[in-house]
Amino acid sequence: MRTSLRFRGDPMRLPLLLSAATWLVAATCAHAAEPATPEALVVAAKRAAGQDYAGTFIRICVAPDNLNAGGPRPPPTLTTRVVPDRASWYTQPYKVFDNLYFVGTQIHSSWALTTSQGIIIIDTLFDYAVEPEIVDGLTKLKLDPRNIKYVLLSHAHGDHDQGVALLQSSYGAKVVMGAADWDSTLKRDSSYPGGGVPTRDVAVGAEGTKINLGDMTVNVIATPGHTPGTLSFIFPVKDKGRTLTVAYSGGTAFNFPRLAENFAIYRDSAKKMGDAVAAARATVLMTNHTEFDRAWDRARLAQLPRAAGEKHPYETDAATVNRYFEMQGLCAESQRLSVN
Repeated sequence: MRTSLRFRGDPMRLPLLLSAATWLVAATCAHAAEPATPEALVVAAKRAAGQDYAGTFIRICVAPDNLNAGGPRPPPTLTTRVVPDRASWYTQPYKVFDNLYFVGTQIHSSWALTTSQGIIIIDTLFDYAVEPEIVDGLTKLKLDPRNIKYVLLSHAHGDHDQGVALLQSSYGAKVVMGAADWDSTLKRDSSYPGGGVPTRDVAVGAEGTKINLGDMTVNVIATPGHTPGTLSFIFPVKDKGRTLTVAYSGGTAFNFPRLAENFAIYRDSAKKMGDAVAAARATVLMTNHTEFDRAWDRARLAQLPRAAGEKHPYETDAATVNRYFEMQGLCAESQRLSVN
């Protein structure tokens, strides 16, 4: 006698449920008779990454930044401002979705999200790039920088926040940052690149928040790990009038002190974001480094004509987006178990 199992419910949710089941197996393994090993978790993370996130998997699971570093990242050197060769970072701005514009560099992402009542900037690059990429980029796109109402910072590292003081002082933009990262930011010297230290504004705690501007709502999720105040975002975009949901991962690399508790914080944040992304059914994955989401490539691909029925270069499916956060959590747990 043969028995078959049938899934009852929305068939579109089956991939998400299977992904959630993988999370459950990984989470409960440690309580089984044979606990999970770092090696087994790496294998699971590789499976979750697939070819979609192979580079990110290598970066955080195989050769994490903090593997041979016991202390935190040193503070940036403020005595000499070094500007790399422009050809190594500059790129023209691009309209990528109906309401989302790439104003980043070849290496670091910055985005302009347009609403019915102004512009939201997500991340602000190094200080040398903020004017040519963001300010001049908006102008080239026929958007007015004076309409910037909010700046959302994923975390307080110079490659993402050095431009924020200029945008705040020049255009009166409200700055949204994790509370813990505000605390570290306000301790910086006034000579910090990019016009010094921004004035404390919207501080986001563990509960997260929502930023509402006109017809846009950005769900801001506290995801500590990469830094104590890292934030991630979920928001809608339009592709030729069709609504898609973006999951924006605010911190990726393991550049923090190599302590078990730090990996546990990162792991738990990945699970938290994965749950939120699954609930939102996000089908677009973005990060703040172009190496992790191929932002610069995809921004350029978005300029090309598409055949009938062809997806946007950024669009995938909900299960694929969720696998990114599954991979992050598994890699973090593997590293946690590897710490002596």
